[in-house]
Amino acid sequence: MSRIKTRFAPSPTGYLHVGGARTALFSWLLARKHGGEFVLRIEDTDLERSTTESINAILEGMTWLGLDYEEGPFYQTSRFDRYNETIDTLLEKGMAYRCNCSRERIDSLREKQMQAKEKPRYDGHCRDRYITPDEDHVIRFRNPDTGQVVIDDLVQGRVVFRNEELDDLIIRRTDGSPTYNLTVVVDDADMNITHVVRGDDHLNNTPRQANILRALGRDQPVYAHVPMILGPDGSRLSKRHGAVSVIQYRDQGYLPEALLNYLVRLGWSCGDQEIFSLDEMIELFEINDVNKSASTFNNEKLLWLNQQYIKSADSLRVAHLLSPHMGHLDIDPSTGPDLVKVVEVQRERASTLVEMAEISAFFYRDYTDFDPAAARKHLRPASREALENTREALSNLEPWTAEAIYAAVTDISARMEVKLGKIAQPLRVAVVGRAASPSIDMTLYLVGRDACLRRIDRALAYIEARMTGDAGKQE
Repeated sequence: MSRIKTRFAPSPTGYLHVGGARTALFSWLLARKHGGEFVLRIEDTDLERSTTESINAILEGMTWLGLDYEEGPFYQTSRFDRYNETIDTLLEKGMAYRCNCSRERIDSLREKQMQAKEKPRYDGHCRDRYITPDEDHVIRFRNPDTGQVVIDDLVQGRVVFRNEELDDLIIRRTDGSPTYNLTVVVDDADMNITHVVRGDDHLNNTPRQANILRALGRDQPVYAHVPMILGPDGSRLSKRHGAVSVIQYRDQGYLPEALLNYLVRLGWSCGDQEIFSLDEMIELFEINDVNKSASTFNNEKLLWLNQQYIKSADSLRVAHLLSPHMGHLDIDPSTGPDLVKVVEVQRERASTLVEMAEISAFFYRDYTDFDPAAARKHLRPASREALENTREALSNLEPWTAEAIYAAVTDISARMEVKLGKIAQPLRVAVVGRAASPSIDMTLYLVGRDACLRRIDRALAYIEARMTGDAGKQE
């Protein structure tokens, strides 16, 4: 068997859909498992809908996911000469012909066939007619009239198509542009693609492409048609179900490895294992084990998985991915505590990097307002003494370490003969603005002495205003 070579061939007519990303992942894993090669090809022959923005989104998405490729990206628009050369060859062999049937004739034919409950298909009207190259025409492939096409699909199993049910498909339009079923055949043959992994919506194209390959004297690749991804309502996954673009998930704070892990489990499994490293995916993935039936996208499951990755991933890597999300909040991480340390104290508290950025903003800048409920509960006149004592202790504390801070707070708790929570919670609300944060010692240490003292002063002013009936002004 020749070395495996797979490809991912998206059309740049929109974003990189998670369904496309899963197809790319399956194709990539198949190549990596067998020491093969993975090719990226941009099928941009739809000149009206293809955009540079979409191309960039695809490339950006593939890079973010880490799905690297040995060859490409190739662009079909740069290969028109090659497609036309192939079409000329088919014409010379009598395996293609010109057709000048009008739109009216085609529509009328289709209507009659549907009324007769027949499958709509071109009737070969121009097969043996001479059409001059100068008049408007399309080029059609002369499909075999008899026989069958057998596809031993790695996912769908053996699928048999009768040639008499296939029509003479158009391979070049009136404007001279080649069609998908021609270009994909030429590209797969020229690029020596051995295995084609794609959505099962392409299954009906496969016999047509196989017949073109046969006409050109080329072997057909091994096919694996994977099922679509459904939304929670059972319909095809789309924008109405939420984020479906790979870049959207990046922008919402998901880790690429979490999304890859989730996608590989959509239609494939290995026992009860839920979490896979990339190396484990490569080792364990078998395209033959992909389920024939469609899978349902579950955002809650993805969110859970993302949280597991945030908890376990290398802190430096998470900090690197977190940094742009801090930037979206107009926070420069270099102006405050080490972002790696922030990740280490917050990773158990966040499901996404967006959430982690939001709950970590207080480390870098003063909060705007107290959480009203937390302030009412914890910033009471009874809390003033504890805050004053803490402020005094912190103002002269040396060294400024988490250990020293914890010792100071526990000492105040002991001297005042109150539980630690009676000291820590008012202090937390004073410094953070809300009742939830990492441990009080790490919180204060990372916020820094000056900011802590400034915020405690603000909390004391709030309590004073509350005692005089003006707390609403402070909130």
